[in-house]
Amino acid sequence: MTEKATLALENGAIFQGYSFGCADTAIGEVIFNTSITGYQEIVTDPSYALQIITLTHPQIGNVGANHIDVEADVLHASALVVKSLPKQVSNWRSEYSLDEFLKARNVSGIYGIDTRKLTRLLRTEGALNGCLMCGDDVHETAIEHARKFAGLKGMDLARVVSTKERYDWKAGSYRMFDEESNNVECPDRKSFKVIAYDFGIKQNILRMLTDRGCSVTVVPAQTNFATLDKDVDGYFLSNGPGDPEPCVYAIEAIREMFQSGIPVFGICLGHQLLGLSAGARTQKMKYGHHGANHPVRDLLTGEIMITSQNHGFAVDDESLPDDLIVTHRSLFDGTIQGLQHAKYPAFSFQGHPEASPGPHDCGAQFFDRFVELMQQHKDGRLRHAQAN
Repeated sequence: MTEKATLALENGAIFQGYSFGCADTAIGEVIFNTSITGYQEIVTDPSYALQIITLTHPQIGNVGANHIDVEADVLHASALVVKSLPKQVSNWRSEYSLDEFLKARNVSGIYGIDTRKLTRLLRTEGALNGCLMCGDDVHETAIEHARKFAGLKGMDLARVVSTKERYDWKAGSYRMFDEESNNVECPDRKSFKVIAYDFGIKQNILRMLTDRGCSVTVVPAQTNFATLDKDVDGYFLSNGPGDPEPCVYAIEAIREMFQSGIPVFGICLGHQLLGLSAGARTQKMKYGHHGANHPVRDLLTGEIMITSQNHGFAVDDESLPDDLIVTHRSLFDGTIQGLQHAKYPAFSFQGHPEASPGPHDCGAQFFDRFVELMQQHKDGRLRHAQAN
């Protein structure tokens, strides 16, 4: 028998449905994601730590889940909210149902609620704190839990989800029909040494760097820059959850990266931290950007890209120092999507060019640019290139 479940919001709204996945109580910030595909990427992305994810597509779980299409080995999302959970799974790559996948990873879920109504509420009032509980007569308790949650503003979650030990990443992109070559290092192609700061890094970022000839060492979020090997070609700043402003350890490290003259590339939280390191501020957004259909304009070329997004904070336009150049803007609300430092070989993007399953409009652009900067640095051409 399916157990009843309740999603309660801090404003007193109640949504009654049924439990799937783990049946534990889940508390967090309730947000919505408009992606039609990629639910496994979404729920395994560490950037969703302490968030209850509402998926707006009406059917979720129909292609099941597997051990390959994950972005992290440990799940940090609080819970998953869907309208309809198919009883049958139909995909030749599926290894488990979504219910089994979440249950094994201790993530709670609720289905059978009106996700359109919930999404409209969140769009009107903004992201709200919520609590998911199983059982009967839990409404008041769930509302109380939701109201006691402190919210993500001021919360440093990067150090919570980050790796505890540094490690070397060796796998390139997954090859669908070439199982023997997957997760195998190609040492002859490693041309660049990259240190990636893990603030909640997605594995596809590491795969895309490896595809481009990078030998990647992943280090914990709180790694002191002075302890790092300086014989490197580039520094990467990863995506991650929470408020960027409390991550003082990262801001200080990035400032030292600037001074080193070595290329720096940041994505999502890494983009925000790069902005903070250059003197900008960040702000909490009303309901953030979460989806795979977000148009972004490249201000340097005029090109419009459809991008994947997942963030609840943004670099504040009014705080930008002269050293930061805005390179990309959202066509939804005009918020900053890309930055470039005027003095140092450092740039960043708010969206997710590594998104899997996509869209793939901007993946090559940003990763190839990072590689080109590293090649210029190796060749001694970087200062001249920056001057131009």
